[in-house]
Amino acid sequence: MDGGPRVPEQRRAGSAPVAETGPLRFGVLGPVRAWRGEEALHTGSPQQRALLAALLLREGRTATAAELIDALWGSEPPSQALAAVRTYASRLRKVLDPGVLVSESGGYAVRGLCEGALDLVTAQDLAAEAEKARGAGDLGHARELLNRALALWDGEVLAGVPGPYAEAQRARLEEWRLGLLETRLDLDLEQGCHAEAVSELTALTAAHPLRERLRELLMLALYRSGRQAEALAVYADTRRLLAEELGVDPRPGLSELQQRILRADPSLAEPASPLAEPTSSPVRPAQLPASVPDFTGRASFVSELTEVLSSASESEGRVMAVSALAGIGGVGKTTLAVHVAHRARSAFPDGQLYVDLQGAGPRPAEPETVLGSFLRALGTADASVPDSLEERAALYRSVLDGRRVLVLLDNAKDAAQVRPLLPGTEGCAALVTSRVRMLDLAGAHLVDLDVMSPEEALDLFTKIVGEERVAAEREAALDVVAACGFLPLAIRIAASRLAARRTWTVSVLAAKLADERRRLDELQAGDLAVKATFELGYGQLEPPQARAFRLLGLADGPDISLAAAAAVLDLPPEDTEDLLESLVDTSLLESAAPGRYRFHDLVRLYARACAERDEQPPCEREAAMSRLLDFYLATATRVYATERPGDRTVDHLEQTERSGQEFEDDAKALDWLHAEAACILACVQQSLAAPTLRKAVDLLLASKDLAESGASALRYGAATQAARDAAAALGDAHAEGRARTTLAQVLSHAGRFEEAGAEAERAIELGRSTGDPWTYGNAHNEQGIVANCLNQRALSETHLLEAIKAFRADGNRPGEASALCNLSRVLVSLGRVSTAIDLVREGIAIYDELGLTFRLANARYALGIALGHDGRHDEALEEFNAALTTFTVNRQRLWEGTTHFRIAQVHLSAQRPARAAQHAEQALTTGCIGGEWMRANILTLLGHSLESLGQTDRAKACWREALAIYECAGSPEADELRRLLPSVALL
Repeated sequence: MDGGPRVPEQRRAGSAPVAETGPLRFGVLGPVRAWRGEEALHTGSPQQRALLAALLLREGRTATAAELIDALWGSEPPSQALAAVRTYASRLRKVLDPGVLVSESGGYAVRGLCEGALDLVTAQDLAAEAEKARGAGDLGHARELLNRALALWDGEVLAGVPGPYAEAQRARLEEWRLGLLETRLDLDLEQGCHAEAVSELTALTAAHPLRERLRELLMLALYRSGRQAEALAVYADTRRLLAEELGVDPRPGLSELQQRILRADPSLAEPASPLAEPTSSPVRPAQLPASVPDFTGRASFVSELTEVLSSASESEGRVMAVSALAGIGGVGKTTLAVHVAHRARSAFPDGQLYVDLQGAGPRPAEPETVLGSFLRALGTADASVPDSLEERAALYRSVLDGRRVLVLLDNAKDAAQVRPLLPGTEGCAALVTSRVRMLDLAGAHLVDLDVMSPEEALDLFTKIVGEERVAAEREAALDVVAACGFLPLAIRIAASRLAARRTWTVSVLAAKLADERRRLDELQAGDLAVKATFELGYGQLEPPQARAFRLLGLADGPDISLAAAAAVLDLPPEDTEDLLESLVDTSLLESAAPGRYRFHDLVRLYARACAERDEQPPCEREAAMSRLLDFYLATATRVYATERPGDRTVDHLEQTERSGQEFEDDAKALDWLHAEAACILACVQQSLAAPTLRKAVDLLLASKDLAESGASALRYGAATQAARDAAAALGDAHAEGRARTTLAQVLSHAGRFEEAGAEAERAIELGRSTGDPWTYGNAHNEQGIVANCLNQRALSETHLLEAIKAFRADGNRPGEASALCNLSRVLVSLGRVSTAIDLVREGIAIYDELGLTFRLANARYALGIALGHDGRHDEALEEFNAALTTFTVNRQRLWEGTTHFRIAQVHLSAQRPARAAQHAEQALTTGCIGGEWMRANILTLLGHSLESLGQTDRAKACWREALAIYECAGSPEADELRRLLPSVALL
């Protein structure tokens, strides 16, 4: 990093006067430019800029007239060269500050520049700092400094400057830039960013095919990304290219790397240290909940578990320790685990992770979601967190390698949920709590936790209530803990209630618990074993609190917002908040986050039992859930209408009695939709009975953005399928048609086109029979899209023309625009490109007129496809880039990836295979509409790009992977690849 050319000394701030309008600044890492403050200065003709560049790059030394003439014109200067040099110098003096361009010994020099006045000097300083940081082991800071240095380049160095001196400097500075870039990419790989580096390295090796260091870095990045075949193919391509172009073999380092890859050399595995945030210290999470101050008993368990956990950190070569606590709900598993974790935390100086896996609830936490949270807590940037469970688990284990971290996995459902969350390396330990014994968790130290002994139970009760009150009524206290079944949670709730009521005696509490109606369920086994304890807390509630407790327990979502709770209770938000906070004080409700609340899973079950028993009249339960559904539908409709002004969908949705939540701006509306995704979809699945079925289906329609974002696509698909089945079972053709239309879109996005077509075909029949214009128009639109993907162009055109007709009859102009854009894609495939462009421009005009910024992105995407097929590559790229920006802003990740694929197609068609490969890699990383089928399309295109770059071995590796996907799906594209692969093999 110290090989960059040196340039003039620059004076430090304050060493010379600076013009009031600002200091002079110069740029040579691009066009030769000058600024005074923020004002751009005119630097004259190309030869005049060449003179300025020569002076700036001479390290403050004087350049003689002869040297300057040679720099500008070489061996054949014009007859008036000396006069021209003097003229250029005179003109520059008039532009620059006094004393900057000086005459000396028959020549000229640039002197007295302020610090940071020349971009090249800044780049050199940053590179030097980066080298020091790397030497000191601060790789993250070194990488940041190099990125800042590289960002100073603005196109070609000395762009447009003539002369042999400028040409030589261009070559030297470009070589230095590539060296800095290779160093930064090397740092990327040292910090585990191999997947992100593949795209950039693919483009760089295409631009610099004979630069072996870049090829070596690409091989290593591919290997660490699990793409061994492609890594070896890069070597084969390189060896062939070097032989053909230079008649030489690869350098020893490259050949050695190939052999190490073939041997699967363990030392090639990704580095232990993940990419850290720039200039920040390693993240040491401390997520353990607070240990209760009155922890009581369990001495043998505490000693046993602490010893097991601590030994994992102390023993060299010992496998990771896993301890699993099992027992009924309320037995104190979490309390014990947290207490032990705090005692053992000194043995795990690199941090402690904690998560509630919600295993006892209807929707346990997904391991991939938990892994994403853990990775971020350990310092992994959001952009570096992969999508799949397997990739997240692998990265998680890599991040933890070499660290000593304790992981507390609370309330697990089963071993299958836990396995991906285990660190897997020595020095780490995991502590798991669950209601089931995890006999199938290999190597785990199993602990069965039973209820407290009578002595421990009385001790806990005494610590909470107070020694004086218990000593005065010891027998009554023993009766209380016995009535609680010596269950810690029951004892804690009862004792806390008594402690909060100073006028009660222990005998009063004992008398209340003596009522068998309050403790029958306490004596039962299973999840409802603590019901009597909850009954005690519930019995102390005021009527408004009790009503809130019962009704809020009916909702299936993982938590509930204040606004949604107000809808359930049919109360103003202020009154609702007071009630919920009072329930939090009684420990019957938890505050998950500001403005959000949740039940413990057992308490929720108990609340529902109370609702079934106590809510009068019984129809109030249905009314509460109907209000919640109304709230979600009205608010989701508001979000939909905000994003899609003029869309008639909102006019066809079921009417609600509530107006829904209002938002300050569009961004907050979209934030709400994604934040409430799990609750919305849970409400849909809970509302599929006859009275609320249609509203539940319409809620899916209004929240369709969840299907297109990728984040909630699977849950959205499951809810849509459940809605279709419920509608079919109830014989509601109206709801069934809408559900099938929505399901067709979900299946199409997943690349399951045959299934999507079947759903759309049935939806068309239902739309026609029920007279539902929404179903009829949208089902034809979806069927047209599906048929086009299945290469059934004529059928696709028929359906899309019918969709346009239906949308026009309904006055649904956005629907019409969507169908026009979809039809344009069909016509492109049929070779009618000119008509296709006219159609999509007609759609764009509609979107523009309605102010539909979001959907305009889809139209510009379609226009990009048509323009690309018409050979108008630059125009196509302009449309795709505009669409990409909008998709990114609206968090439509799958559309982002799909647009990168289309951009890659245009670049390949324009004979720019390196750019095509770069965008194809980005599409693979991001994900696309169309599922595995689209992934195969991307791999096919990437293969063509690599083949054009001469990388035929890597191209074949991509094609073989694509062929496997096509064959698995029975796609006709497999035939083309089968023909292609043998032809490549002959090259």
